[in-house]
Formats: sequence, C-alpha cells, structure tokens
Amino acid sequence: MKKRSSVLRSSIASVLCAAAFSAAAQGGGASLPVAELGAGMYRIEAEVAHTADARQTGLMHRVAMPLHRGMVFVFPEEGVHCMWMRNTHLPLSVAFIDARGKILNIERMAPRTEVNHCAAAPARFALEMNAGWFEERGIAAGALLRGIDRLPAPR
Repeated sequence: MKKRSSVLRSSIASVLCAAAFSAAAQGGGASLPVAELGAGMYRIEAEVAHTADARQTGLMHRVAMPLHRGMVFVFPEEGVHCMWMRNTHLPLSVAFIDARGKILNIERMAPRTEVNHCAAAPARFALEMNAGWFEERGIAAGALLRGIDRLPAPR
C-alpha cells in the first residue's frame, strides 16, 4: 500500500511539473490581455501587446505557441513599424495591418535574428503568428481582420 501511494504521489508531481512547464513555454512571462480576432473563417486568440514594455518584449523567450494563438501589437500611431527576432526562439510570420484592419503585407521571420521586417505602408497594428500560418490559410495582403476595433488603446 505504501509503495502504491508513493508511485501515485510521484505521478501527480510529474503531471503538475509537465503542466507548469507547458504553461510557461506557451504563456511566457507576465499575463497579457487576450483578444479574439478573425481572419477569413479562422479564429485567432491574440495576446495584446499594447504597452511599451509588452511591445518591446513581444514573444521573446517563448519556445512554443498553439496554432490558433498569436500576439497583436497595438502601436500608438500609424507608421512604418519594423519587427525583429532578437531572443525569439519561434519562427514567425508577421502581418502589418492598417487602422481599418486591412493586411498591408506579411513577412516571414527567422528565429534569433536581428533582420528588420517592416510594414510596406503606415501600419497601426502587427499580428505575429507561427511561421506560415497566413500562407497555409490563403490569407494575404488586402484581407481584412475582424476584431481590430475592439483592441485596447495603446499605452
């Protein structure tokens, strides 16, 4: 009986450790608000980077991200914003988006690089998803994203 109890405790501890590791790998550090966006027939759960600190950190240090998750960056003003991948371990695609929700251009970004990937025209938002997410779903420049109008104001 004592052996079975010890095995059970060990199993529970293993499951809890695995769950904590998975949550840390997917969730990153501080908790950010999550917004529901839509692209075509696809639903996106996007963490909202609307503060200067959140925009600067982005998806750095993440090692995994579920397919339907991403991060939307809310910039204080429209501009030709650029993104890079310093300390970012995931290959990503970024869509630069205007104030109305129209995708201006999409760029693929390699992990752990400092190459600038910039908006083709003044953008108010950027949406990072796993690499190839937009292409695999037939979403390209000119497509409209739903839910942009419900994002919090930048701070």
